[in-house]
Amino acid sequence: MFTAKDFKSDQYVRWCPGCGDHAILNSLQKAMAEIGIPPHQLAVISGIGCSSRLPYYINAYGFHTIHGRGAAIATGVKTANPDLCVWQATGDGDCLAIGGNHFIHSVRRNVNLNVLLFNNRIYGLTKGQYSPTSPKGFVSKSSPFGTVERPFCPAELTMGARGTFFARTLDMDLPTSQMVMKAAAQHEGTSIVECLVNCVIFNNGTHNWIASKEERIERVIILEHGKPMLFGKERNKGLMLDGWDLKVVTLGENGITEKDILVHDATTEDPSLHIKLAKMDGPDMPIAMGVIRAVPCESYDRAVQNQIDEVQNKSKVKSFDDLLETLEHWDM
Repeated sequence: MFTAKDFKSDQYVRWCPGCGDHAILNSLQKAMAEIGIPPHQLAVISGIGCSSRLPYYINAYGFHTIHGRGAAIATGVKTANPDLCVWQATGDGDCLAIGGNHFIHSVRRNVNLNVLLFNNRIYGLTKGQYSPTSPKGFVSKSSPFGTVERPFCPAELTMGARGTFFARTLDMDLPTSQMVMKAAAQHEGTSIVECLVNCVIFNNGTHNWIASKEERIERVIILEHGKPMLFGKERNKGLMLDGWDLKVVTLGENGITEKDILVHDATTEDPSLHIKLAKMDGPDMPIAMGVIRAVPCESYDRAVQNQIDEVQNKSKVKSFDDLLETLEHWDM
């Protein structure tokens, strides 16, 4: 039995007061306690950025690596020691800009990593430049007249790389954060958890439209596998397909009942509906939180170990002496 305190380090947390990263750290420590893996069997890897300071604050093995390379280091750690539960902390800049190539290939390979992707839509550590997730037209120090670039959608990028797990949470919503982190740890393969966080200094209020509990009830849908896609204060709003598109309907109107509402299937291989759900982004549609995609699939590290075992079982070489016998040799 563990408590959140067992996963708290003795380091002073050096994030700005009010930063959303504090809430994600708190949720992670509570989730780790519930998962029940001892601290000495955990490793937290990060790149560069505000979120990448997270390894200092977890009582476990940690490695603060270089910009964008957290996924590469985490892949090596997990492959070399499959028994470790490996977490990667990264940000929208660290992960999707300089680290984008490492990110998509760790997802494609389905390495058994739990990735917390902190998304505040800004470069915070380097003082307020626009990031790969900043909306088009966003004014920042590096785009004084508004960025002309279209942003990445982390979910779309994940599923385009053949990702098997994608979840989303908000820094203010601790119960959902803990729920998706536990689900990520239980999934075999690369688990991407997009954490929508607020940067109080350089992009304050970027997620304000869902920040308060009252707004979240009406504007957020928490997806749960096998359950109807319902939301709203009265749980009377739901999602249906209108041709190829999703639409919001109200129970009781036009004869619509709960039987007409889509039931969430996180495990289906086809990502089409998962992408549609993940790309919903107000004002007429709710934003999807919870586990959006969780498809069973063999992980990279397990596949590597299975291949090693198979080759060893078939090989006649069982020892170093056996290996020497297979080489050219001569008698003197």
